[in-house]
Amino acid sequence: MRILFLSLALASAALAAVSLPAAAQDTDLELVLLADASGSITPGELQFQREGYAEAITDPEVLSVIAGTAYGHIAVTYVEWAAYQAQVVGWTLIDSPEAAKGFAAALLDEPRRAYGRNAIGSALLEGLRLIEENDIEGWRRVIDFSGDSANSWAGPSIAAARAQVLEAGVTINALPILRRDDPGRANPELEVLYQELIIGGVGAFVVTADTRESFAEAVKKKLILEISSTAGSPTFAAAESRP
Repeated sequence: MRILFLSLALASAALAAVSLPAAAQDTDLELVLLADASGSITPGELQFQREGYAEAITDPEVLSVIAGTAYGHIAVTYVEWAAYQAQVVGWTLIDSPEAAKGFAAALLDEPRRAYGRNAIGSALLEGLRLIEENDIEGWRRVIDFSGDSANSWAGPSIAAARAQVLEAGVTINALPILRRDDPGRANPELEVLYQELIIGGVGAFVVTADTRESFAEAVKKKLILEISSTAGSPTFAAAESRP
């Protein structure tokens, strides 16, 4: 009887193990890098943006901040948005310089797959979907939105999408690209528009890239703020990048 009971117990345990989903990966931060690939972004500018993110994610200062988080790592994905969105690099656990270099290499190697005019609401909802449908359990969840316009020509409105993202407990930060070095395309009001229309959630902020030259430094600053952020920060705290 004792042997029979033990056998039944072992069988039940094995069945439970098969039935249960795999344990979620605990990490400090789930971060969607949502980068502009709309029609206003040329192929050269698209590559420049990717290089800026690749440089920032492998920067020793950024890696030091990641190592200093509660879990010692974060999960990141890179998505380009336009009328439609494309996940350029899938979810990657950044837990070492080697992992960061692998993410950067994959980012620089992929072809452009996002085209068309702005659909900011759709982009925000895609970021939310990628967070909610992954197999990662992050202590914090953030969408990092960048772009050179606040116009949205298709899909759900920015306000409706933003409200849905915030209701899910996801923070939205933003990096407006002002293009002060290109008067024909400059939008000096973009920083205010992103602050009023896009960012939201615990500790949300704006970091501004004034020019092409300041972009990589702005990305680095934004990543450091996002990775090191703690709950309880002001909801609308602007942080400017003026190298």
